[in-house]
Amino acid sequence: MSTYGYYRLAAAVPQVRVADVEFNTNELVAAAHEAARGGASVVVFPELCLTSASCADLFFQPRLLKAAETGLCRYADETKDLPLVSVVGLPVLLDDMLFNVAAVVQGGMIRGFVPKSFIPDKRECYERRQFSPAGMLMSTETRWFGDFYQIPVGTDLVFEAGDDLLFGVEIGDDATALLPPSTRMALQGARVILNPAAPLALAGRDEYLRTLLTARSGSCVAAFVHAGAGVGESTQDGVCGGASYIAVNGRMLAHNTPFGRELSVTYADVDMQRLAAARLSETSFRDNLQQGEWPAPRRVLCRVEENPCDLAYAHLPARPFVPSGADTATRCEEILNIQAAALAKRIECAYAKTLVIGVSGGLDSTLALLVCDRACKLLGRSNDCILALTMPGFGTTGRTYNNAVKMIQLLGCTFKEVNIKEACLLHFKDLDFDPALRTNTYENVQARERTKLLMNLANKTGGMVVGTGDLSEIALGWATYNGDHMSMYGVNCSIPKSLIRCLIEYAATQVGGELAEVLRDVNATPVSPELLPPADDGRIDQKTEEILGPYELHDFFLYHFIKYGAEPEKLRHLAVHAFAGEYDETLIDSTLRTFLRRFFTQQFKRTCVPDGPKVGTIALSPRGDWRMPTDVCGKLWNY
Repeated sequence: MSTYGYYRLAAAVPQVRVADVEFNTNELVAAAHEAARGGASVVVFPELCLTSASCADLFFQPRLLKAAETGLCRYADETKDLPLVSVVGLPVLLDDMLFNVAAVVQGGMIRGFVPKSFIPDKRECYERRQFSPAGMLMSTETRWFGDFYQIPVGTDLVFEAGDDLLFGVEIGDDATALLPPSTRMALQGARVILNPAAPLALAGRDEYLRTLLTARSGSCVAAFVHAGAGVGESTQDGVCGGASYIAVNGRMLAHNTPFGRELSVTYADVDMQRLAAARLSETSFRDNLQQGEWPAPRRVLCRVEENPCDLAYAHLPARPFVPSGADTATRCEEILNIQAAALAKRIECAYAKTLVIGVSGGLDSTLALLVCDRACKLLGRSNDCILALTMPGFGTTGRTYNNAVKMIQLLGCTFKEVNIKEACLLHFKDLDFDPALRTNTYENVQARERTKLLMNLANKTGGMVVGTGDLSEIALGWATYNGDHMSMYGVNCSIPKSLIRCLIEYAATQVGGELAEVLRDVNATPVSPELLPPADDGRIDQKTEEILGPYELHDFFLYHFIKYGAEPEKLRHLAVHAFAGEYDETLIDSTLRTFLRRFFTQQFKRTCVPDGPKVGTIALSPRGDWRMPTDVCGKLWNY
């Protein structure tokens, strides 16, 4: 029902008055209309919002309970034409007991009642004095609104509001329980957990709730929407702050500013298909079904009209592999440490005396050289065991050559230069190939000549060849088979091109001086294999991104295709939104076609790649991450 699985979720905190149901109903209706104008498909209100949560023993008064019944009926009627589902809190008398209930309202009807499971009995709240826990409920449905229709009641309800939108409800302290209802709801198919609540605002509680809800959303692989009662509640023995949070699969996406005195509506656009894909790939998620007997849920239909989501509230970074914000340095240091630790272990296991690496002055070899430097430090070795080769060919430019030489010297590595032109010309002669033809043969002969040199030098010195190829190149097959495609250990194998730039910039901030200047110039150099002759002015003429399209786009497509199974049309839709103002739709289309074509046709190169460290959740190792037949047909994904 939504655009490519996206739905807009909302947490609304209206102004309320204690026990003034008419006023509160008016505020809820107004808030629902505001949420609908904002494009929400689901809106959750705070716990007991129709009456206010702080009525205490007034909850025993029949007049208040009747007013709540009337208020909910009026709310349902006055919001019946809105294209959304609402969750409204109120007290409900069932089986001669009083329950704290969340009513699910849609299309003018009450679709279900979910009672609170865990009733707190603590110093700040004596809620158990008024309400019974859900476990004492005997009824599974009620005619609470007369004889017109039955309303399902229980904590086993999972509501279906759209093709991809299934949600459950747990109230207030239910979320803090040792075994919260949301665990069962998630295993029973709910991708969204709505949490109407009324916690007191205590010092430190805001941080606690954020941490709790973020962690719960991750463990349930779901979206958690929390709406807390606001400042309109009684302040007799405490204050409610009206905090709202929306967390999705371990990340806090949106929150409001607490203690507001006006209506607060917090939105987030959430990809339900992405959550389903994450659950499918997380093998431990469904394994939990074996830990006990989980009764089948009761599915309740409450489908909303199509409400296309414009992704205005989506957390959709254009560079999903690249860390941002305050944790950038920490994340970069962690990645470099993973690479270095992995290489150090391989050096020890292989009894390697030397590390042989080809340094071109480009992004990939620069990062690999920095990792070699770190690995040697971990092992207490001098960098003279790093045999760094420059191998100028027909396309080598002065800029990349000079940067390569400077890096090798500044890092104290053993420098060796071998010009490959003569050897390549001899090989062209052996092949009866005219070097005036700028074909794949012209390029690949150079790449394989370089790999031959590296491999044989490693044999001679008792060393190992450190590969430089990155995740972006592996995904696209942008490597010469048995040329730069091959090594003895690929330290960059799970790092995409967009992240490599970030890591090199981080390294520049750490080293400073002349080396930092060289690293930043490497980052500013156009990406190129430098296999074709340079332009007349000596600058790089063969630019990879003019051939393939921007690597940022390829990395974006790779992330959403591999991690969440996004289909081609959805990849395009997401990219148009994420790169608005950066790349036009024509370029996005052509790059997407290139990505899909090359991803499927180049699997044969991934089937036999060397091993290397995994640093993130996405890698293409045929042994542990991506397994696809080499002769697969990609027709279904043609775009």
